Amino acid sequence: MEQIIVTQGDITRLDVECIVNAANRSLLGGGGVDGAIHRAAGPGLLAECRTLHGCETGEAKITRGYDLKAEYVIHTVGPIYSGTAQDERLLASCYRNSLELARSHGIRSIAFPAISTGVYGYPLEEAVSIAVQTVRSWLAEHQDWPMTVVLCCFNQRAVGLYQREVNKP
Repeated sequence: MEQIIVTQGDITRLDVECIVNAANRSLLGGGGVDGAIHRAAGPGLLAECRTLHGCETGEAKITRGYDLKAEYVIHTVGPIYSGTAQDERLLASCYRNSLELARSHGIRSIAFPAISTGVYGYPLEEAVSIAVQTVRSWLAEHQDWPMTVVLCCFNQRAVGLYQREVNKP
């Protein structure tokens, strides 16, 4: 059964096995969600990220969670919005690759922020649709791997958009 939960709050405080970081290609911290996760996790996260040698757009890498409630952090690099079809493909890859990496590490609960919708400029409505469709499709393809997916929103507008998309038949 599909298990998608929409919530508003601080992703660094969620009670899940893994949180997803909307990272930049260096994986060495930045602003927004990325900076918040690095601050909450402590210096161990940055030290481990230095050993990963960055990450390409659409790909994902995993680290320990350090001082976070979550045991793991999956770092994925979303596309900088350009309005091309490649943006959609890369954004969907962020979600798919993060879910695959989580499954390969035995993770059954994961929280995502709205990847690429901050400084990377992806329009929220489009990003929400891609996120929910990609997560739904992955869950349907992996019914043998029950996973709870939390879509963590920064504000009430995002909550409304996610809930509307999740509740579509």
